[in-house]
Amino acid sequence: MAAVKGRYQALLLVLTGAAVLRISLLSEVYLRYVKAGLRPVLIATGAVLLVLGLLAAVREARSYARARLTEPEDGHAVLAEPEDGHAGHGHDHAHGPRVAWLLYVPAVMLLLFAPPALGSYTAARDDAMAASRTATFPDLPATGPVPMAVRDFSARAIYDTEHSLRGRTVRLTGFVTPGDDGRWYLSRLLIQCCAADAGVMKVEVFGMRAPAADTWVTVTGVWRPLGSPGSEEARPALDATGLEKIPEPTDPYDDRPPAGAGADGRPGDSVAAP
Repeated sequence: MAAVKGRYQALLLVLTGAAVLRISLLSEVYLRYVKAGLRPVLIATGAVLLVLGLLAAVREARSYARARLTEPEDGHAVLAEPEDGHAGHGHDHAHGPRVAWLLYVPAVMLLLFAPPALGSYTAARDDAMAASRTATFPDLPATGPVPMAVRDFSARAIYDTEHSLRGRTVRLTGFVTPGDDGRWYLSRLLIQCCAADAGVMKVEVFGMRAPAADTWVTVTGVWRPLGSPGSEEARPALDATGLEKIPEPTDPYDDRPPAGAGADGRPGDSVAAP
């Protein structure tokens, strides 16, 4: 039984190590779950697990070879004495719990098809995180539209008492989160370490019909004041004048200003405001 358990443990280590290497070394799927700076740690972890699994498999193979049936002089087959000193009886008296097979499920899933990044389901159920309070804001570029990160736009909309956004056309990138009564939000999820600590930033969008939930878009528009900046009632909002559907960014948690042709520089599908 110990040999059988050992084989399963070795297989679990190999599957887990291979899955971690697949998402971190062979692709950038890991960015759906952790920050980019953790890639070396993931690669090292996957390599260690894979090596440990292979070493365990080799050890079990050697143990099995030593424990093969031998034919004594009386013609009755017996099991050779295993390494732990306990004689084999030719059958097992115990079986591991069947629920132990569930340990293979996450490893196999990650190896074959990685789960998607967090999206509108999480954003719709979490309150928007507080934007960073800033005493002063740098001047915006003289020409527009101005590409901005969602967190920067939110901070100006909530705290900038100088109203630097007034009359300025901006471009924001995020995914669609449906709201109540037909409202919708341009959202970004931000992480400190991994998806487990994700916080949401949301900008309410007016003047444009909402695309399907989780659609990644770049919205062009003008700041709509909702509440006086600096007050508790201030909320970030945008009167949209254009919308461009784009592919999901490689790193969905990297809130950076939109590029010229989309989040990854690839062209998207443009929609004009009615």
